[in-house]
Amino acid sequence: MSKATNQFQIIGGTHRGRRFNFPDATGLRPTPNKVRETLFNWIQFESSGKVFLDLFSGSGALSFEALSRGAHQVLGIEKDLRAFQSLEKNRELLKSDQIQFIHTDALDFLSNKATQQFDFILLDPPFHQKILEKSLNKLSLNGFLTQGCCIYLESEFEITESLLTDKISQKIKINKQKHSGQVHYCLIEVL
Repeated sequence: MSKATNQFQIIGGTHRGRRFNFPDATGLRPTPNKVRETLFNWIQFESSGKVFLDLFSGSGALSFEALSRGAHQVLGIEKDLRAFQSLEKNRELLKSDQIQFIHTDALDFLSNKATQQFDFILLDPPFHQKILEKSLNKLSLNGFLTQGCCIYLESEFEITESLLTDKISQKIKINKQKHSGQVHYCLIEVL
């Protein structure tokens, strides 16, 4: 991947148009602009002042977009050291204390009981590794999914009600669902 393509731009909000760089890392594929724009159109009236958890932060495209769109707090999790260092560098550029990144494996993070409530959970794990299913199960078991919480999912396959009910014990519903190219994505609400 060339240096010029290792970049994303904030689509909307207070940091609209701002560009951020990110390193090459195995499995790192930033959420495409079209998909990111659709997600934030879906939640535009609900995201301001809310708390986001961005598991598998990667480039930080979802985290920084959430911050730009008025999130009260964003917590990002990233295990790849180079990606984490890039996230920290980009966070420092914004001089914001409303966004924080933790250098750890997301599945390890989810293995602990939740210590705070999140309004939105952004779940965009590496594809073809069955991490999505494991993450959903740990989110459910360890108290991350509270009533009214929304989960945004990205995967290489269509998300079905049966997959969700198999991995999540809380009652949920799929609010929105689309696909763009090879990426399937949806917004789920915990009832």
